[in-house]
Amino acid sequence: MNVAVTLPVRGGAVLRIRDAECVADVAGILYWPEQRLLVVSDLHLEKGSAFATRGQLVPPYDTTDTLRRLGAVVARYAPQVVVSLGDNFHDRTGAGRLAEENRAMLADMQRGRDFIWITGNHDPEPLTNLGGLSADSFEVGGVTFRHIAAKKNAVGEVSGHLHPVAIVAGRGRSMRRRCFAGDGNRLVMPAFGAYAGGLSIRDRAFASIFDRAFMAHVLGEERVYAIGSANCL
Repeated sequence: MNVAVTLPVRGGAVLRIRDAECVADVAGILYWPEQRLLVVSDLHLEKGSAFATRGQLVPPYDTTDTLRRLGAVVARYAPQVVVSLGDNFHDRTGAGRLAEENRAMLADMQRGRDFIWITGNHDPEPLTNLGGLSADSFEVGGVTFRHIAAKKNAVGEVSGHLHPVAIVAGRGRSMRRRCFAGDGNRLVMPAFGAYAGGLSIRDRAFASIFDRAFMAHVLGEERVYAIGSANCL
């Protein structure tokens, strides 16, 4: 499932998806060096403003924070392609509420590279006037990128949607951390959005994806830890 780290990535871990050797970065993104491809999932941009429209006031800084963190990893890896795996916005009208400074941040990230917006259940319509291309899925090098995982037995797949988190016990307490969930053939990405929640990898939703034991690649403060899913609470 996971192999020894051979790429010079501080705090990251190398994992395989079918024949692809990728980097699971502690920031919560996936990078495929052979394809110069960076993958991020579940940005849920404008979630704070979506709450505000329903009278639930939260600090309205989630979009800026999420885009700043994404911009930092894009600058660090300098990918040729960026794939955002759906639920890019928290609702269907989120793109229309995007502030001009946040549009400028996106434009900077997209400059000189392909940017692919995968549609999600929160934002099923193609995005317009935000740069890049919209698609239901994207395939390259034998790996398919989509928002919701296909039924069992898919070969070579990276998906989002479930916001996996691992609950790990240690030193008399438990910690809940975002994680990648994968078995060497399929991978479920952690949510990247500042306000995105999470679902325990022990939930039966993950059993419907993986038909064998899988690993949780857990995002620590400075590195990624590989833990068997059966060892999580």
